[in-house]
Amino acid sequence: MSNDLFKNAIALTGGISTGKSTVCNLFKLHGFLTIDADLIAHRLLDENSSKIATMFGEQYVQNGKVLRKELGKIIFSNEENKLKLEALLHPLIKEEIIKESKIFEEQNKPYFVDIPLFFEKMHYPISKSLVIYTPKELQIKRLMKRDNIDEDEAKLKISNQMDIEEKKKLADMVIDNSKDLKHLQNEVEKIIGEII
Repeated sequence: MSNDLFKNAIALTGGISTGKSTVCNLFKLHGFLTIDADLIAHRLLDENSSKIATMFGEQYVQNGKVLRKELGKIIFSNEENKLKLEALLHPLIKEEIIKESKIFEEQNKPYFVDIPLFFEKMHYPISKSLVIYTPKELQIKRLMKRDNIDEDEAKLKISNQMDIEEKKKLADMVIDNSKDLKHLQNEVEKIIGEII
């Protein structure tokens, strides 16, 4: 794969519920293009709903749509299921991200690729990375509130990813999302100052 492909790309990553989508939206407001791996994954899940039904059972699909919350329960708690789903989805997600990147590269300016598992999977030759950081206690609280789940379930979901402190060490740039929106906006503007 040619490294020219992701020449202007910045991998945007972090942990579950650290605020990646919010940060992406703030970058969009500043005119930056973004690619969202999760959105691509959700679309591909539904496009492959018959395969999901065959692999995991009809009860996880309704009217051609994958019941993501139900499927999540058997994915987060079972390594084998997780690997099966990743084997199906990851090559398709990568194909889509490459397709969108080719279009974005024509503009020859920085853009963001939101990849939750960027450090865990390392399938993308993107040289710059930006981590959205939230301390773990706050991450757990936000996830419980967002997904309406208890602390144990939140911890299980978080444990499926590399520790946020590790990601912070690996990143070229870090946005601290442990305070309020105003602080987050300032953090985003600081990064914009660094990349343009």
